[in-house]
Amino acid sequence: MQGRLHIRSVLKMKKSAIQPVIGITPDYHPGDQETEGSREPTLFLRARYMQAIEAMGGIPLILPVTASKEVQTCLLSKIQGLLITGSGPDLDPALYGETQQFQFKKISKERAESEFALAHMALETDLPVLGICGGVQLLNVALGGSLYQDIVSQITGSLDHRQKTAATETAHIVAITPGTRLHTILKTDRLQVNSSHHQATKAVAPDLIVNATAEDGVIEGLESPRHRFALGVQWHPEHLYPRDEASRKIFLAFLQEAAR
Repeated sequence: MQGRLHIRSVLKMKKSAIQPVIGITPDYHPGDQETEGSREPTLFLRARYMQAIEAMGGIPLILPVTASKEVQTCLLSKIQGLLITGSGPDLDPALYGETQQFQFKKISKERAESEFALAHMALETDLPVLGICGGVQLLNVALGGSLYQDIVSQITGSLDHRQKTAATETAHIVAITPGTRLHTILKTDRLQVNSSHHQATKAVAPDLIVNATAEDGVIEGLESPRHRFALGVQWHPEHLYPRDEASRKIFLAFLQEAAR
């Protein structure tokens, strides 16, 4: 039954006026350290992000990491939606006014600056934006919020948000906040999700509201009521969508808004 629902939803998307082009932010290695025998600056991205967008009826486009406002403006004029992806390294705590308390790797300055600029420009032009894992954290920080630098160290009694099982399996339950865009999309109060993060939202940015929380109180999703579609989740629907209807609904809602 879920397979038939999936096929009908995708066919409906493909019949829309356009297949939306979705710009996807990659990770970036600046070449300051040797990787795979080279110091060449490198872009890289897990293929599941692209596969999910394509499977749900969109056209994935990997974006460059660039400091050029002219290039960023041109890129945003060519896409119908922006997907901000997660990453292993953390945002520099200096971006939300804190000093680094724990010795976790930070994402490159180049990537952070590029993604912050793209996020701000997308929101200013009301381009649909979806943030996943580190992507929702970046949206929160870009709009004036802050993060717990390490959940286990800073939140007493927290769950283990770095699951030991495969990311294609679920790890814990989140409560979906009634009245939010996410609740309208999923039509459920509770959802089983996967979990692969050690940071989380602390202070919520003024323009955002919480749309999902874990049982330990950790914020698992944010959205902006002021924008057409500006929504982020802390879990990874790109790992779950092949067999999880809720994950497909998130991508489809994003793509349908982008296709308008």
